Amino acid sequence: MVVRKPVALWILAFLVTAASAVYQRLTGPTYPLRGSTVLDGQRIQFRLIRSHAGTGDAVVRVPAPNGVTGSVAWKRHKTRDAWSYVEMRREGAELTAALPHQPPAGKLDYRVVLSAGGERVSLGGAPVTIRFRGDVPAAVLIVHVITMFAAMLTSTRAGLEFWSAAPRYLPLVLWTIGLLFLGGLILGPVVQKYAFGEYWTGWPFGSDLTDNKTAAAFLAWLAAFYGVKRSSHPGRWVLAAALATWIVFAIPHSMFGSELKYEQ
Repeated sequence: MVVRKPVALWILAFLVTAASAVYQRLTGPTYPLRGSTVLDGQRIQFRLIRSHAGTGDAVVRVPAPNGVTGSVAWKRHKTRDAWSYVEMRREGAELTAALPHQPPAGKLDYRVVLSAGGERVSLGGAPVTIRFRGDVPAAVLIVHVITMFAAMLTSTRAGLEFWSAAPRYLPLVLWTIGLLFLGGLILGPVVQKYAFGEYWTGWPFGSDLTDNKTAAAFLAWLAAFYGVKRSSHPGRWVLAAALATWIVFAIPHSMFGSELKYEQ
């Protein structure tokens, strides 16, 4: 198949990139846990937070009809702490409870239990894990997100150039390398420093998959640049780099992310 109109490849690249970004957003371990349950004949939809930025406690909010009460049990993640219990307070149509603030990358496990009419239900089943982080300046975060989206877009578009009638790989490869360098290797560590106090927590210093997959994608595109310059089949190198980038960025965002190791 040969595509003669570059705009068609750009449209396809944008759709693939947007779908990948949405998938990452919805499947990441810090995305709120959503669900519904039935208690005393009433359906309750809930949204349990799994990330908290800035200072102050993390407030858990659950919509609950009158007559429904609740409590929250919590403890520090991966510790032998005993569970602490907090009664939820009613604020209008919601029940709320505060989880105590933790240092950056600190995590708590918590469970919300609602009661009504002699029935009890634990929302979400298993305990939910919430991670705390520092505030990231909006300007830094916005530029980082836009630059990384643009890098994914040019990466996908470069891979699709394999099916172009007159492929021109080098400009797309250079744009992808530049955007990955700026968004992933410059702004990424800045965001990480604001959020968790460390510039880099990937290999060889840690196992943060966000850092590691950024480094893997960057190395793949350096290899593609070599292939464009040296190989008689540059399209294969570029397509391989695009596929590698798509695979690593399909891993949910923040998987195996920064985590504070509590003293037992």
